[in-house]
Amino acid sequence: MARLGVNIDHVATVRQARRASEPDPVHAAVLAELGGAAGITVHLRQDRRHVQDRDLEVLRQTVRTKLNLEMAATQEMLRVALTVKPDQATLVPERREELTTEGGLDVVLNSVQLRPIVKTLAEGGIEVSIFLDPDLEQVKEAHKLDAQAVEINTASWADARDAKQREAALRRIVDAARLGKRLGLLVHAGHGLTYQNVGPIAALSEVSELNIGHSIVSRAVLVGMERAVREMAELLKGALPR
Repeated sequence: MARLGVNIDHVATVRQARRASEPDPVHAAVLAELGGAAGITVHLRQDRRHVQDRDLEVLRQTVRTKLNLEMAATQEMLRVALTVKPDQATLVPERREELTTEGGLDVVLNSVQLRPIVKTLAEGGIEVSIFLDPDLEQVKEAHKLDAQAVEINTASWADARDAKQREAALRRIVDAARLGKRLGLLVHAGHGLTYQNVGPIAALSEVSELNIGHSIVSRAVLVGMERAVREMAELLKGALPR
């Protein structure tokens, strides 16, 4: 069964809309863990649009499961990661004008830049994952860079408009996950996953971790974070193995 990582970025988004002190993403993380989250994910963006440096520092002190830092492959973020020491760093692409991460990191194109970042993080005792599209060449390149894990971008599955698109998207994800597993990588998945569409992804035996944020935070606005996480965790438990 895939573990559930809960991304709490958008709790901070609500707070930053008023530059207020609440809702506190640290409180959200505590409730998420009480609801059954096996990890907490945050993306410290270079423009600090939602999660702030202090949030990350306090989360490192309070998260009892696994702290996953999504970060751009820059020297600034490398320094932050080596200081805070999350359990895992997930390298993601980042553009200031995007509303959310729009695609996977092009590992093939950026391998020269990524190699020293991956090496330095690993030497600092931080597990390295790379967020990438379900493309076999990208998975192979992540393995060559000595990443410990890949997180497969599930946006194509989440955005599919009909059964044919969904089937094709799922096949690409399955193929990428199987290759990653065969190469000895940990395989994670995420992006656009909801209570309605998570089942077939959660059922993939190769996938050990799902990172889900917006859907859970949206549900939490109505029913509370602990319940929202528990409901998603139950869906993962109930997914029939594929």
